[in-house]
Amino acid sequence: MGKRSNWALPYLIFLILFVALPLILIALYAFRDGNGSFTLSNITKFFTDGDALSTFAVSIEVAVENTLICLLLGYPAAWILANRDLNKSAVTAILFILPMWVNALMRTLATAELFNSLGFTLGKGTLIFGMVYDYLPFMIYPIYNVLQKMDKSYGEAAADLGATPAEVFMKVTLPLSKPGIFSGILMVFMPTVSTFAISEFLTNNKIKLFGTIIQENINSSMWNYGAALSLFMLVIIGLTTILLGGEDREIEGGTL
Repeated sequence: MGKRSNWALPYLIFLILFVALPLILIALYAFRDGNGSFTLSNITKFFTDGDALSTFAVSIEVAVENTLICLLLGYPAAWILANRDLNKSAVTAILFILPMWVNALMRTLATAELFNSLGFTLGKGTLIFGMVYDYLPFMIYPIYNVLQKMDKSYGEAAADLGATPAEVFMKVTLPLSKPGIFSGILMVFMPTVSTFAISEFLTNNKIKLFGTIIQENINSSMWNYGAALSLFMLVIIGLTTILLGGEDREIEGGTL
């Protein structure tokens, strides 16, 4: 235990047992049939399964709408929180994470009960509201962290050179805050696509998301097809992470 690298051993064991091994099992189930034989039918079935394809399209639509709303609401909130002239208290930032101290399932159930008590019909509107309520902090804080650490001298230099406040924001603040925006988009978009509990409670199962299809297949003991759908979802998450990560590196490297 004298070497520093030995202290990483518990984390390595954790990654193997709870990250690598589950992913390997998902891949094994996805490419096997009920008898344990290798097959590609689980993968090809998705592209011929009308229910899964329509659900995936709805999931993408809801995720895009939720992400855009969270961005439109989250960026101004993050900007105000990071602006010392407008926000002079660190307590304000804590207020935005207070709802996250409550279990997400409890928040969703409370939101559904609130709509029921007010006589609202549960549907896409209530679903979007619940999604924004649950995921807005995940958009605010990556942007807030970037804006807070941003060197204010860039904006001051632009202003000294004659730039208006709007030009300072568009040409300095916004480009430099793109890493936070991309992180926020990633943290909101992908969980929205794969969630199922929020859509179940806030639409009375009228609207299914991709996570619901995965859950239904696994609950029906269709492990192989459920694993294939999960693998498809993981591939999308991986590609999205690579694309947005590439954008982050370009910005950090100075190629805006």
